[in-house]
Amino acid sequence: MKKTGCLFKVLLGLAVCVCVTAVWAQNAGAPGVPVHLVVTAEARHGSDVPEITQRDVMVHEGHDRDAVTGWIPARGDNAALELFILLDDGSDTNLGTQLEGLRKFIMGQPASTKVGVAYMQDGRAKVEQSPTSDHALAAKALRLPMGLGGVNASPYFALSDLVKRWPESAARREVFMATDGIDRYYDSNDLQDPYLDAAIDDAGRAGIVVFAVYTPGAGHFGHSYWQNYWGQMYLSRVAEETGGESYYIGFTGAPVTFGPYLEDMDRHLNNQYLLTFNAKAQKKSGLQRIKVTTEVSNAELVSAHKVYVPAATP
Repeated sequence: MKKTGCLFKVLLGLAVCVCVTAVWAQNAGAPGVPVHLVVTAEARHGSDVPEITQRDVMVHEGHDRDAVTGWIPARGDNAALELFILLDDGSDTNLGTQLEGLRKFIMGQPASTKVGVAYMQDGRAKVEQSPTSDHALAAKALRLPMGLGGVNASPYFALSDLVKRWPESAARREVFMATDGIDRYYDSNDLQDPYLDAAIDDAGRAGIVVFAVYTPGAGHFGHSYWQNYWGQMYLSRVAEETGGESYYIGFTGAPVTFGPYLEDMDRHLNNQYLLTFNAKAQKKSGLQRIKVTTEVSNAELVSAHKVYVPAATP
């Protein structure tokens, strides 16, 4: 009986091994179009983020589950990051009190991070410093905003402009934008802003993650409850749908300090993964809605809501 029991255990172990190997082989050769995506792991409770392995990750397009073919922690040799600090030139000059904190944040970035600085002006991203590994040079590019109400036009024009002119890179590409979020080119004040939609889609096509913090604009809009409500809703949406975070949802004026938001963003950057999966092949290239999840206890995965899927080759 003992020999029979041992033989059964050996056979069961072999069967499990063969089954797992077959699943991995199937994933490796699964049909579909390879898509790459930056994913952030968060703890549901507390600050200790569990380690996530490739087997723990699930990607769904609607009811269909896609094969996960790659899951690499964005650390060590894979930690490369290009980060743009995008500030609104139409912000109240009180934004100047945040510049020293931003400089410290830039100087505290690892050598694997290149930092760029740009200002939203006339619907464009005016680049003061292209992404550079010389953090002192990037920190020096920070300046006071012009402080003229409406000089920016639309922060979403500026975000789209930055995304479209940002050269492709194997590194992660992410944005920290500080603005009131108010779109002066769309006065309907609802969630159907076409310029907001375009900015989200542009970031999705480029695989760029956006972090957004509210800071009041100069002039009348800087103290308009109604306008600032919608501005913050828009910022929340652009961050949520690109896989980032938005900060300071409130109506009591400018944040005292960006410090806690920058610290939280650092935690996100330090818990990111490079995901590769096989999306369903489509006749035409376009954005596809996906959902990335895990069943690991006390863990949650945050990513863009849509990814760009190239057309299937004939």
